[in-house]
Amino acid sequence: MIHKIAEQIRTRLGTKRPETAIILGSGLGALAEEITDSVTINYADIDGFPQSTVQGHGSRLIAGQLEGQEVLCMQGRFHLYEGHKPQVINTVIKAFQLLGIKNLIVTNAAGSLNPDFSPGSLMLIRDHINFSGTNPLIGPNDDTLGPRFPGMADAYTAEYREKARRIAANLNIRLNEGVYLWALGPCFETAAEIKMFQVLGGDAVGMSTVPEVICAVHSGMKVLGLSVITNYGTGMNQSAPSHEETLREGNKAAADLTRLVKQFIKEM
Repeated sequence: MIHKIAEQIRTRLGTKRPETAIILGSGLGALAEEITDSVTINYADIDGFPQSTVQGHGSRLIAGQLEGQEVLCMQGRFHLYEGHKPQVINTVIKAFQLLGIKNLIVTNAAGSLNPDFSPGSLMLIRDHINFSGTNPLIGPNDDTLGPRFPGMADAYTAEYREKARRIAANLNIRLNEGVYLWALGPCFETAAEIKMFQVLGGDAVGMSTVPEVICAVHSGMKVLGLSVITNYGTGMNQSAPSHEETLREGNKAAADLTRLVKQFIKEM
């Protein structure tokens, strides 16, 4: 199935050969509009490709030029709470690997666990905590695509984090740095769970990204992870988190995210 999906995408890409893939989170699809000389591929037109069902997510691949570099943008990702099996995410990332993707930029909307990380700000992901109880690499391993036991010591490539920090400083963008915790969802967390996640060392919590990063590292890709902080965790302020707030605050920070990612791509 992986080879079949990759071949269908390759055929539609024509002469385009992107080496960088970008995955956009809830409410963050605006970056895709910056891509020029683009080819759009709807997920529904790729036999075997999963479908995204969440408001704020598109369901298409956009390939083209961004700041002089060829990129493949995934507008709409897959969450386990939609009913997808974890291995579905591995299938998609492995198809990207077969297409020649060597770099993965992942973005997401996340809730703050750190009082200093306010809604509407950006967080550079330094590390993650997999609190889901599952893993997209569970099952038989294809040794031609990655090792059976991949290490996660530099999952979020140190070189790329340093570059992102420098670019943010030059663009006068406030960029926090912290640990992203992956929870399955779809419920927003209870106040007690938020306290537990803080004790565990999380700075932000969300329902995506980690499985994609695990698969990317398994594939030998370099990774940059960025969170848009959309709300405080339950119990950290007076208002309860909602998906509407996630989309609203994501839109506010989208301009900074777009500027940061575009400059990062330009300097790759």
